[in-house]
Parts: sequence; structure tokens; C-alpha cells
Amino acid sequence: MQPRNMSMSGVVDLAAVKAAGEAKAKAEQARAEAARHGGPAAVPPSALVIDVDEAGFESDVLQRSAEVPVVLDFWAEWCEPCKQLGPLLERLAVEYNGRFLLAKIDVDANQMLMQQFGIQGIPAVFAVVAGQALPLFQGAVPEAQIRQTLDQLIQVGEERFGLTGIVVDADAEGAAAPAGLPAGPYDALLEAAMSALDAGDLAGAVQAYKNVLADDPQHPEAKLGLAQAELLSRVQGQDPQTVRKNAADDPADVAAQIAAADLDLVGGHVQDAFGRLVETVRRTFGEDRDAARVRLLELFEVIGPDDPRVTAARQALARVLF
Repeated sequence: MQPRNMSMSGVVDLAAVKAAGEAKAKAEQARAEAARHGGPAAVPPSALVIDVDEAGFESDVLQRSAEVPVVLDFWAEWCEPCKQLGPLLERLAVEYNGRFLLAKIDVDANQMLMQQFGIQGIPAVFAVVAGQALPLFQGAVPEAQIRQTLDQLIQVGEERFGLTGIVVDADAEGAAAPAGLPAGPYDALLEAAMSALDAGDLAGAVQAYKNVLADDPQHPEAKLGLAQAELLSRVQGQDPQTVRKNAADDPADVAAQIAAADLDLVGGHVQDAFGRLVETVRRTFGEDRDAARVRLLELFEVIGPDDPRVTAARQALARVLF
């Protein structure tokens, strides 16, 4: 297929954008791995449209493009043509039933991606197929043209890279999960989060957990994992001695107390972390108090609501607040 209306100049220079032969090999390897594990898991139609940011681009777009063409919709809230094109692309993603995945990227929140793709105006639509970026069209083009472009994209994915899409189960939409299992096809996302943590990719782990919570805000494993990954992200690269000295030298410095509480928790000093923040809440007002209170609630998530230390700290927090 031929690119439409856009220049490839400035397209994201990804180390993961490979030559066609290498990309095809990776796609085949991914499918073979899935087959060894009983084949790819079916997803509900709602999983065919996802929100993507810079932190999750590697896992949500590049890795997924080894199994299905990923269409990128660059949009913004203030963009009127985007409001016409976006719902159309979402409807087509469901209609095409897993032959492509739609990834929506808010350019206001992801300026780096916009610059890397060399985008001059929105809406702008790209595709990533087996790790390779391809411009599709710009602007709110007619539906017939979009369908033709999508058909060509799918053909390229099938003929050059053997991409057959993802399996969709319409009956899975909104269905209750069996007792004791996550409410949705989250195993891959949770596994991706753990792999990212093992590799030291905290941003990737955070995004993977957020992807689960976007669909199931109360998912217990994802809530716990996100809280832990965000905590590790905050303390990464900090000098513990400096952080603790700053907190000791200026008890009124709320930011210093919050940073020290993070270190306390990472070091296993749970009650010290909770006590430090409860005391900070007691001594402060307004935005400072709210900042300390919110961080304390976040640290509760790291430990878990059933831990007796959390219960005791909640009671102490209530006493100083009321």
C-alpha cells in the first residue's frame, strides 16, 4: 500500500523498527510462542481500542504489532475533526473484529511521540506493522477511503508478515469472571508488568497496571502492583542520606517528609513511614496537608487494606483530621 498525504520524514526512529525480514521473524516467533501456550487468548470487543502514551508505546504498540496491525490515531480534545474521525475509527475497529488494533494518542499529553512521528496537523493516522511505522492519512477523510486503506493495511500485514489479527469473543464483553480470577483478559498485561519490573522498566510496569485499571478500576492485583511500581519509581535514583538529612533538618518541609516516608516504606519501616506522614498531616494545613494525606493513602495501597498497620494508621489519620 502507498502512504497517503504524509511524509515519512521524522517518523519515530525506533530501535525496534526493524527491516522487514527481521520483523517478520519476530512476528512468527511471537505466534509460535502463543501456540505453545495454547494459542492467543480471546479479548472482548472493548479491548480493540486502547489509549496509549509514551511510557506504554513499546509494550502497547510495538510488541502488539507482532500479532496484529496497530492503527495510531493522533488526536486532541480541542480538535473538531478528531471528534468526527475518532468515533468512526473506533466503530471500524470493532467491525473489523480483531484484524487491527486501534491505539489512540492524545498529542497534548504525548508531545514527544507527536514530534517523533513528524506530525504537522491532526487528526493524523499511522500504522505500525511488525514493528515498522507506516503513515496512512491525515484529516477526517471519507469512510470509504478509510476502509480501503484499512483493507490494504490488513493485506500487507497478512502477506508480508503473516499477521492474522487477534481473536475476539463478543460474549466476553461484560461477562463476570470466575471466582478468584481477574475480571477480564488481564493475564498478559499483568505478566508484562512483572516482566517490566524484573527488567527495571518501572515506567512500563506502571503503564501495564494502568491499562488493567482503566478497564477494571478495582482490580486488586493491579492496584497493588501500580502502587508498588510508582513507589519504586519515586525513590529510584535518590540518595537516601540526602533525603533523610533534608527531612531531619526541616520538619516543616512537607516535600522532604513525603520523600523520607517513601524511603521508610521501601526500607521496610512501615510504621515509621505512616507515623511520619500522620504527624505531617497534623502539623500542616491546606495544600501541604492534602499532599501529605494523599501520599499516605497511596502508601496504604502498597501495604494493602487488610494489614493491621494500615488499620492503625487510618485511625490515627482520622484523629488528626477530625
